[in-house]
Amino acid sequence: MASAFDQIVSTRYHIYNSLFLNLPFSEIYRIGTLLPFVQQYAEEGFEQGSDPQEIIDRLFNDFAPQASAEERFNLLFSFIQYAERQIVLFDSIEDAAFDKVNDLNGKGTVSALLLRATSDEKLQKLRKKLEHFSVRVVLTAHPTQFYPGHVLAIINDLEEAIREDDLVNINLLMQQLGKTPIINREKPTPYEEAVSLCWYLENVFYYAAPEIILRLINTLDVTPQQWKNYNLINIGFWPGGDRDGNPYVTHEVTLKVAARLKETILKCYHRDLRVLRRRLTFRGVDVLIVEAERNVYEAIYYAGKGYKKAEELLDVLYRIRGLLETEHQSLFVRKVDAFIVKVKMFGFFFAGIDIRQDSRKHEQAWREILMAEQVNNFDSLSEDEQVTFLLNSTFDLKAVAVNDELVREMIETVFTIGQIQQQNGEEACHRYVISNCGSVKDIISVFQLAKLAIGTAQGLPLDIVPLFETIDDLADAGEVMNKLYSIPEYKAHLQQRGNKQTIMVGFSDGTKDGGYLRANWSIFRAKENLTRISREHGITVVFFDGRGGPPARGGGNTHDFYASLGNSIEDHEVQLTVQGQTISSGFGKINSCRFNLEQLLSAGIEREVFDEEAIELTTEDKALLDELAEAGYQAYLKLKHDTKFVPYLEKITPLPFFGRSNIGSRPVKRNSSEGLQFEDLRAIPFVGAWAQMKQNIPGFYGVGSALEAMKQNGQYTRLKMLYRQSLFFRTLLANSMMSLTKTYYPATRYLAKDEEFGAFWNNMFDEYTLTCERVLEVTALNELMENNPLNRDSIKLRERIVLPLIAIQQYALQRLRNEQDVEHTGLYEKLVLRCMFGIINAARNSA
Repeated sequence: MASAFDQIVSTRYHIYNSLFLNLPFSEIYRIGTLLPFVQQYAEEGFEQGSDPQEIIDRLFNDFAPQASAEERFNLLFSFIQYAERQIVLFDSIEDAAFDKVNDLNGKGTVSALLLRATSDEKLQKLRKKLEHFSVRVVLTAHPTQFYPGHVLAIINDLEEAIREDDLVNINLLMQQLGKTPIINREKPTPYEEAVSLCWYLENVFYYAAPEIILRLINTLDVTPQQWKNYNLINIGFWPGGDRDGNPYVTHEVTLKVAARLKETILKCYHRDLRVLRRRLTFRGVDVLIVEAERNVYEAIYYAGKGYKKAEELLDVLYRIRGLLETEHQSLFVRKVDAFIVKVKMFGFFFAGIDIRQDSRKHEQAWREILMAEQVNNFDSLSEDEQVTFLLNSTFDLKAVAVNDELVREMIETVFTIGQIQQQNGEEACHRYVISNCGSVKDIISVFQLAKLAIGTAQGLPLDIVPLFETIDDLADAGEVMNKLYSIPEYKAHLQQRGNKQTIMVGFSDGTKDGGYLRANWSIFRAKENLTRISREHGITVVFFDGRGGPPARGGGNTHDFYASLGNSIEDHEVQLTVQGQTISSGFGKINSCRFNLEQLLSAGIEREVFDEEAIELTTEDKALLDELAEAGYQAYLKLKHDTKFVPYLEKITPLPFFGRSNIGSRPVKRNSSEGLQFEDLRAIPFVGAWAQMKQNIPGFYGVGSALEAMKQNGQYTRLKMLYRQSLFFRTLLANSMMSLTKTYYPATRYLAKDEEFGAFWNNMFDEYTLTCERVLEVTALNELMENNPLNRDSIKLRERIVLPLIAIQQYALQRLRNEQDVEHTGLYEKLVLRCMFGIINAARNSA
């Protein structure tokens, strides 16, 4: 029997894909006719052990034997063009079918939550929990996928046409897409990245997030004025604020992005006010709605005019609402309520910009400041003494004569936070994230810098957010925070901020540093320790998860991770980063955005509201996972410390091409030093390079060895029982299975015989094989992702669509490495780059 995915998505894709046969890609060859043969030759060739060059040469010999070198390259680029648009088509079909293959009122949705609360007589308890809980989704500009705005518009229209089965429009839109460049000609600036994400804010989040709160307000029978928590869902924003390793993000850029966010939300309000004005034509009300519209319009287009604060707009809206209730039988009051909810949620800022910088940059800044102020004995002090010295410093940062441009820029950035808060409200920019945080001094350095710049008599209007990333830093995080909480000046700051401390943990760098198992388990252990220590100090800790798209970077099924946390980990809020393809795939349409926001919301509150007993990990369970994680860590370290590890990334994978991809503004490495240093390599290109090779090392390596070690130690039965009992462990293995499902070693089997890297490749392949075998044994599944057929079937079809790109990219890499056909080196490099886009986009969460 055909699955829902086959009936709704797969069948549609194959039907609509036939429309490509007439797309205007080439004057010589019928690309749509030939591309299925590329797929067939790649599949059969890889399974038979042929190398990419043999596969592509065989294809040319059979279908274009007389083609010149130029015509061959043109043909390959045409195949890439075609495949890129196949991927867009498949994405659009899958997005159009979202509400058919997902139950929008099922488990994890607000509808189900309210229904259960009503039937279990828990509405009062739900209302109380909703007063204090929060989901914060932070959109980042990390370079994994950015279609130009005009392409996003085409994709949006294509999805609508598919939803309506409008074949004429589908054909026209695909022809338009065929003629429209879908990649950036130049590397985007940080501001352009921000503008790209503003599209999602304006067209998706502006509708999806308020709708959730409005449904809760209506069901719980309260008015917008009575609703206490408009931070239940809020949006964070990193483009223009994240300067960690990105020298192109300056304080001028941050100001410009903040202004664009304010302008975007005001334009949304103006559009809604014009619609409301058509309905609110009653005496007394009509004057007020015109006043609101005029003031919002002036705030957009005339500097210094119109409303300065959201409260001014809200005051008029409340007056309108009061008149509708008292004089006009509450006509259209629901429409006004819906608008009030939006203004309460988004204010005049839309999304809160986070500032982020590396701790080493702050250390450099203080060094320059102290040098300028002729403080010469700082380095001779102990760390505790240095912290005390910084806290007692009273330098005038505007007057400090700092020569270093980067340091001057950092000081300007802190002053910029105050400017943004003054113009857009405090919520517009109130968090400073410290990357590579490893000590109390790292935190106090930022705290005191900000205090000197924007501190007032009332305190510092800024939350300092340490980010613990490496395995060692995660292990030391508890001790660091314990000492920090004991510092009177910082304790007073936390009291002024509501005794709440946000701590960010980084899945990406943790996995890069210690492998999949160790990273995930180290974060779990660190969260437990930080929760305990924070509670002892009377502090509510909020965990902010730095998650990427794939499981290797904390992605995969995040809802189950949050639902699996027991009482030992604080769960007052869910905060996570969302980036690249995960924005477009998980939050790119109103239905999918609302669904995924609701899933996060329900995952964080269901257990407490419904008195569900979390199946806590016992002391024995944790000891078992300690042993498992350590075994995985040792296996990963052995691979990471192999002398071929970094050379393989440099010489074999497309890693060197990431910096030339024009997807994002940020450099591939944190430092500009010559040569590849593993420590400076960013997690996105690191994980992305393995994904391009279809080897996905960060998402599984060490899992097989760890499970094998447990089997040899007689712990297998306990592990299988833990899998049945623990949602956390099930999710851990499920996400690794996703990485394994996206892995395809036949594409690089030719490397098994390579003189330099053959042994290294075989080691990776052996671990892949072992991991598949042991994971299936522990989970008692017959195939990978058998218990998640919807995602499994989607991945399988995507992998088939992208196979021609994999073959062409590997062919180009092979030719480049063997220095064959040197005169066409530039074209082979271009082939690698062009294939990268399609492979990344097809995976939807590859980096």
